[in-house]
Amino acid sequence: MSVLNAAAYKFAELQDLPGLRARLKAECASLGLKGSILLTPEGINLFIAGEPSAVEQLLVTLRSIPGLEHLEEKRSESAEQPFNRMLVKIKQEIIAFGVEGINPARHTSPRLPAKELKRWLDEGRPVTLLDTRNTYEVKLGTFAGATTLPIRHFRKFPEAVDALPKELKQTPVVSFCTGGIRCEKAAPYLERAGFREVYQLEGGILKYFEECGGAHWEGECFVFDKRVGVDPALQETGSQLCFACQEPLTAEEVKDPRYQYEVSCPYCFDQKG
Repeated sequence: MSVLNAAAYKFAELQDLPGLRARLKAECASLGLKGSILLTPEGINLFIAGEPSAVEQLLVTLRSIPGLEHLEEKRSESAEQPFNRMLVKIKQEIIAFGVEGINPARHTSPRLPAKELKRWLDEGRPVTLLDTRNTYEVKLGTFAGATTLPIRHFRKFPEAVDALPKELKQTPVVSFCTGGIRCEKAAPYLERAGFREVYQLEGGILKYFEECGGAHWEGECFVFDKRVGVDPALQETGSQLCFACQEPLTAEEVKDPRYQYEVSCPYCFDQKG
């Protein structure tokens, strides 16, 4: 039986987070769901997986919460449950950024639909594709010709943006990330930093795969669950995470003699001993 995976986020001012946490934790347990739900004063972020009917039921519950009525999910299927347990947490931010005054519930940059971005790229329209993800994610794949950043954590994004060539501020920029959530903060920051024409890829890479396949994409997409990577058909690729250093490894790198399950990989082998 296939497992339905659903990922979603929504910036909205949520109330009574402890009560909401208890309610969702109990419902997920009764439905047999696994994954994570992050609740914050600025909104919700979730990755859940389970039987399709159970996932559907939870989505109905979530949309009954004030502010989440228009919650939209991205779906994929897997042969096995990609999560080990169910976590429902409360934090201050949906995704840690640490920049005051960036409030996606009140302002986001214009959203660019996946099919529109593909049309732009098909036409060869001058545009800077800015990958807002971390280096270990980018390693598995990104858009052809994309500008990437030397960051290991999203909190370093502002510093990396400030170091970009000044001429990029005069060209159209499309920011993108896995599911779109980081761009809700990254794109407005670009505007604040003086970039004249900024867009955010609506729904992120996963939505682009769903609607446009692998056009203009190179490699696969890193995901934050046991699948590690998915291809443009949203199928698991065989990539793995090194148990020791948490570096994502392609199927080819797993064949390297320096890779030992739960011991080392080509990236940390020389640091052992």
